[in-house]
Amino acid sequence: MAIEQIQIGDRLVGPQTPTFVIAEAGVNHNGNLDMALQLVDAAVAAGADAVKFQSFIATELVSASAPKAKYQLETTDPEESQLEMIQRLELSPAAHETISEHCQKSGIQFLSTPFDRISADRLQQLNVPAFKMSSGDLTDSPLLEHVARFQKPMILSTGMAYMSEVADALKAIRAAGNPRVILLHCVSNYPAAAADANLRALRSMMDEFQLPVGFSDHTEGPVVALAAVALGACVIEKHLTLDRKLPGPDHQASLEPNEFRSFVSDIRRVESALGNGVKEPAQSESDTRNVARRSLVAAAALEEGTLLTADMLNEKRPGTGIPPSAIGQVIGKKLRRRIEPNEMLSWSDLS
Repeated sequence: MAIEQIQIGDRLVGPQTPTFVIAEAGVNHNGNLDMALQLVDAAVAAGADAVKFQSFIATELVSASAPKAKYQLETTDPEESQLEMIQRLELSPAAHETISEHCQKSGIQFLSTPFDRISADRLQQLNVPAFKMSSGDLTDSPLLEHVARFQKPMILSTGMAYMSEVADALKAIRAAGNPRVILLHCVSNYPAAAADANLRALRSMMDEFQLPVGFSDHTEGPVVALAAVALGACVIEKHLTLDRKLPGPDHQASLEPNEFRSFVSDIRRVESALGNGVKEPAQSESDTRNVARRSLVAAAALEEGTLLTADMLNEKRPGTGIPPSAIGQVIGKKLRRRIEPNEMLSWSDLS
């Protein structure tokens, strides 16, 4: 059964399509609208297909007693609670509208991850082309069902998940009447170690669910994501920051603008290298093929009418004559003309 492509805005996403590159701005705006708009501009300059933010009402997402993750303690003030951090990073509805309009004017798709129903409803009002759901909400079936009812494509991250949990999430989404899902393999650590990437899980999920699968990359640098493209990832999501030295939870695992531009270029190079899968000579190899391959030549002068035997023939470059692999078809044939030493044989010389 062929995996179907899914329309996101003006782009088809899935097998045999260019990789859909999402610049994950996330909360790297540090709660500042001007920085958010600069991240949009950086994503556009890099050639990304979409730029993605995070939409939440802090008090709807985090309880006052919720601790920070270890990586958050290392990259933000450890005395600050998770709720205080999230409140500092929250974007207002007006800011969302401004960012959405800026994306539209700039020619890049605006995406965001809703972390609560109210934020999801606001994104729907902004007419986002798809919804990106976080790994943390993979098991929040009420939220998944709420978003699924909008009948928009859903991009579902699967960090921290067992295959059975992915299956349960898909069951909830489909029960709400939405079959259009793209799965993202993910390792929910910031930064994630390359040794934890387990990229073969991409193919496992493709085979298991027959859905487009991509990779949400939290490793440092571009290498692991490029390997994911080579393995068939149809979506790549990578964090973008204006400066890795900025304070905040996700800057350290992000690419800076010039790095992201090179990253997108490298993805396109990997795509071009994948080809069509047919084993055949590249057009650019034709000259080398003729020079490097060998042809059958006369080992000594051979007179017209000679009945050819193997010891009368050698194999020498170039490869523009009868290939040595065809020697079985040449032995026992009679020459129609005299052949000089080292002269290449042709089929018209044989009878």
